[in-house]
Amino acid sequence: MFDNNVFIEGSCKNVEEAGQIIGFELQTNITYYRGIPMSMIEFVQVSVDGTEVDQETIRISVDQENWFTMKEAETVTTYKWEYGEPLYIRVLGNGLSKGSHKVALTLATRTAYIPVPLCGVKERTVEIA
Repeated sequence: MFDNNVFIEGSCKNVEEAGQIIGFELQTNITYYRGIPMSMIEFVQVSVDGTEVDQETIRISVDQENWFTMKEAETVTTYKWEYGEPLYIRVLGNGLSKGSHKVALTLATRTAYIPVPLCGVKERTVEIA
């Protein structure tokens, strides 16, 4: 139902710091019609070429300055993910090798008055130059 909101096309890329690739990043839109505190993000799952990445390597941010693990995000109520603004998802590690990859993103959020998480899944083929 919310799959079209997940995984913004063209957003997947390797991330460099000080000339070194530190991982890769992608963006998603919210699977809800309004903003939520980061603590209401139920889970984020990423897989590359059919292999799920380790949850410990995932960081999320609403401003690309303050990054949180999924465990840390459970208590983050001061940062709000607004509707229309992307959530940045970074997977720390060696990044993606050059070429084509199938990257899947699964995102679930909780809301104040819906008893089950709203979940969206989107897989895209991405090209890394």
